[in-house]
Amino acid sequence: MSIKNLPLHAGRLGRALCVSVECKTDPETGVIKTDREGIAVWTVGVAVRPDAKRAGLIEVAVSGEPEGIAPGMYVELVDPEAFMWEMNGRSGLSFRAAKVLPGPSIPIPPASVESVPAAAPAAPAAPAAPAAPAAGKGAAK
Repeated sequence: MSIKNLPLHAGRLGRALCVSVECKTDPETGVIKTDREGIAVWTVGVAVRPDAKRAGLIEVAVSGEPEGIAPGMYVELVDPEAFMWEMNGRSGLSFRAAKVLPGPSIPIPPASVESVPAAAPAAPAAPAAPAAPAAGKGAAK
């Protein structure tokens, strides 16, 4: 199988939410992986929901440390592409992008008082215990 790059339309990926950012390392040696120019390769985990269908998680490789992004932020993938690979009898589909930039944030409106359910009414107070008989008339001696 030959390597084939497949350009992706970033808009069709839907909103992209960063879930992780880490430097890519060789699992056996721990050596940082680099691209052809010797720049460290980073992996950005991104949750996507293409065309409002089932959500998925993709790992996107990017050369150089992405700046200004952190888990929990929406991100924008610049020139994303997928590519097929085959190595040592294994094959798969990987993703990369020229850059990963901070995306537009969507403010979450605060909850209004009307949208918060009312608290349950307090339980009625227990009846008072009967009073002890007064000393004097009718009291046991």
